[in-house]
Amino acid sequence: MAKHDGKDHGKLPKPLYERELYRLQTELVKLQEWVRAEGARLVVVFEGRDAAGKGSTIKRVTQYLNPRVARIVALPRPTERERTQWYFQRYAEHLPAAGEIVLFDRSWYNRAGVERVMGFCTPLEYQLFLRQCPVFERMLVEDGILLRKYWFSVSDAVQEQRFRSRLKDPARRWKLSAMDLESLTRWEEYSRAKDEMFVHTDISEAPWYVVESDDKRRARLNMIAHLLDTVSYHDIAPPALDLPPRPPATGYRRPPRDLQHYVPDHSAELAD
Repeated sequence: MAKHDGKDHGKLPKPLYERELYRLQTELVKLQEWVRAEGARLVVVFEGRDAAGKGSTIKRVTQYLNPRVARIVALPRPTERERTQWYFQRYAEHLPAAGEIVLFDRSWYNRAGVERVMGFCTPLEYQLFLRQCPVFERMLVEDGILLRKYWFSVSDAVQEQRFRSRLKDPARRWKLSAMDLESLTRWEEYSRAKDEMFVHTDISEAPWYVVESDDKRRARLNMIAHLLDTVSYHDIAPPALDLPPRPPATGYRRPPRDLQHYVPDHSAELAD
């Protein structure tokens, strides 16, 4: 795979994007079947700034996958009980069993990002996280878990543009919170927190991979292609299946339609 060269290659044409996305999604299905057949355990961590494109990429990754095999973990803020647990405890319970893929839409790295910048953890808790996180991840890898960590990088101008777009879109307005908007005024603080996090947690056993995401189409393709390249999966031949012939009718008669409640035909009211 070609390395990112830092150049702006322009917006990727939609037909080219859709064609390559479908090809990669087909490979993701093959990866899923390999994970299930081999009893592998795959963890993919999605981190980055607000509006960097993590959620939309996760949607494309899972679009054709079996939700019983590949599941998304997006934890809410911890409960009072969870606040008294070992920090990694509530994340550990969501790790995959054999034959499963887990995608963390934000992860234990909350402590190194938003909690650090917004003061939701103490300096001692933060320093403890920086010491324990590499140990925690080495333990995962040593136990056989395939761990991949992606940082979605977005420029300040594009982030602000996406925030403004969400403010105007009633279908996506829920994606914005007061804390998201405050991240605009704390851009440099988040940058320093990210840099320090990388210093401590970009380890050889579980390195960080940066995804340039000002162009969401390119970001999705680049991330998925990289994930596929880093796992030595192979195609698993599906079992042979044949559609059985329909048996002859035995006299079944459907009940009258007026005995059932039907959904109104809203589509018939739409203009052509």
